[in-house]
Order: sequence, then structure tokens, then C-alpha cells
Amino acid sequence: MEFQFFGANCVGLITKQAAFIVDDNLASLGLKTVTKPESVSLFTQLPITTPLARLTITDPGEYELSGVSIFGIAARAHTDELSHETATIYKLQHDELRVAIVGHIHSDISEDQLEQLGAVDILIVPVGGNGYTLDAVGAVQLIKKIEPKLVIPTHYEDATVKYPVPQSPLSEFLKVIGVEPQILTAKFKPKPADFTEQLQVVVLNR
Repeated sequence: MEFQFFGANCVGLITKQAAFIVDDNLASLGLKTVTKPESVSLFTQLPITTPLARLTITDPGEYELSGVSIFGIAARAHTDELSHETATIYKLQHDELRVAIVGHIHSDISEDQLEQLGAVDILIVPVGGNGYTLDAVGAVQLIKKIEPKLVIPTHYEDATVKYPVPQSPLSEFLKVIGVEPQILTAKFKPKPADFTEQLQVVVLNR
């Protein structure tokens, strides 16, 4: 599985059989959509509009598509304490690789949700904060609960993305987590043999 970062919370998980595009809200943020008609589109929260795709998944449940198992877990959205908005955590498994994408969820994840999520190799987590999504502290709290082997941060300050709420710089998250990141400018294709007992942070430039 190959990983690409397109800005905001949008990532692509690409296999030989299909392209899975997560949270392609790019058109509403001043960027171009990256979802193609043959892509599989996943959203961690209900979008205002959905790009044309082979299949769009927005709800919890179990899916099997093109050799990838997808498990959606209902979660509380990262919004006002009185809000009843919901979000979906996704876990994708391809071969031996287990990837979790949490999206804009609350950091107070339950034991039941953790049990449903199970073991995670790679966690993709937003870190921009300011009431829009998890901030650096909330993201690190979530990382400690999920215990992935590798973390890919998303949704941080980017001058080319027209966020409705200013986002904190990536440096704030890196300071809180205290792990020297590996910064990649190209596509990322991890292998199970690359993981160690030490937590790794990979920053993907788009």
C-alpha cells in the first residue's frame, strides 16, 4: 500500500487494485479534488458535497473491496460538548498492514472503540486544533491510547489551504510528541519490516 498526502485531512491509500481517497473536501478549501471516477471515496464526517467516485463510504460498518478490508467505527465528532454530531474512524487492512484514520473525532475515545479498532500499524491523525479538529495535545493523547507503530500527521497550517479556522503549525505537534520526524516529499510505501518498537513519525509533503 502506498500513501499520498493531498492537504488538509485528505490522504490517498493506493494499492495495485484500487485508490482509496479519504476526506477529499479539497474543493471547498481552495484546492482541486483528487478523487477520480474509479476511486473509492471515504469520509470521516458527512461532506457537503461528494466528488464522483466508484463508491463513497460515509458510515460505520464492514466493507471488503479490491483486496482491502474496511472497518468503520462510530465515534464522537470533535465539536462542542453538547453537539450530537458523529464521525467515523476507519481501519483499513491490506495484506499485513493495518491503517487507522481517525479524522475529526474527540480525543476521549472509549475502551469499546479501542477494542473494535484493535492493533494499528499506521495512524493518520489531524493535529491543527483551534476547535476545528484535534490539537497537538489531543492528538498525542489519542496516539498514546491507540499505540500505533507509526504516525502520519495531517490538517495543520498550510498557506495554500483556505481553512475556515486557522490551524496550528506542524511544529507544535512535533514539539509535543517529541519524536524526530522523517520528512518525505514523495510517496510513502511502508513495509512491516520497517517498523520498530520505537514510535515513528512520518511527515508527507504534498
